[in-house]
Amino acid sequence: MDWRDRIVVDPTILVGKPVIKGTRIAVEFVIDLLANGWSENDILTNYPGLAPEDVRACLAYASEALREEHVYPIGR
Repeated sequence: MDWRDRIVVDPTILVGKPVIKGTRIAVEFVIDLLANGWSENDILTNYPGLAPEDVRACLAYASEALREEHVYPIGR
């Protein structure tokens, strides 16, 4: 699955934060729910407009964003 099929960035929606296509639900929000112990089923139950593929797309987006992140160590 390619996250690009389900995640969009539009400057007119949530000031350009990545969101699930057709919603105003930010990738960041879904990742935060998962980090706070919500299961995929919890998310889908509380947000019935979402599909399991949407949750996986959020994870794939976050994974790619972290993989592309550049870290510059600061000397001590």
